[in-house]
Amino acid sequence: MRVALGGTFDPVHDGHRELLREAIERADGGEVMVGLTSDDLAPKTRPEPREVNPFAERKTNLRNEIDRLLEQRDGNPGGEADVDVEIRKLEDPFGIASEEASFDVLVVSPETRAGGEKINELRGERGMEPLEIVEVPHVMADDDEPISSTRIVRGEIDRHGNVQDADA
Repeated sequence: MRVALGGTFDPVHDGHRELLREAIERADGGEVMVGLTSDDLAPKTRPEPREVNPFAERKTNLRNEIDRLLEQRDGNPGGEADVDVEIRKLEDPFGIASEEASFDVLVVSPETRAGGEKINELRGERGMEPLEIVEVPHVMADDDEPISSTRIVRGEIDRHGNVQDADA
């Protein structure tokens, strides 16, 4: 099974971890392709303008997180994982999954579901089969609001959804 997902992943948080876990589980010994937004695309995908770390830094952080998830899943620190996870630069929000017929599943968040539907529309126009879209629910912070990179950067919560003390 070939599974795709995409994002900016800056910073990586528990919501991202759930998306990655779902993709790895769905791949079931196959492949996961993570589209990581390019430096040009990343700011355009934010709900509000903000700086994001450079692609190379985000890729390194994402790769480290994926390796930790694979080790936890397989219980095999430093060993071979049964799922191949590739990180590719995403230059277009619909790019890779809408252009390559070999994918089977697209993992999305509630915010990116509409983008997933657009990818299937583009695939149909290109004569490709639609992807199964798997929507992973939000991971909620302690304040019952979704964990998001924007909230983390603002200092409202940490990467695990712990509310930060405004007086600190």
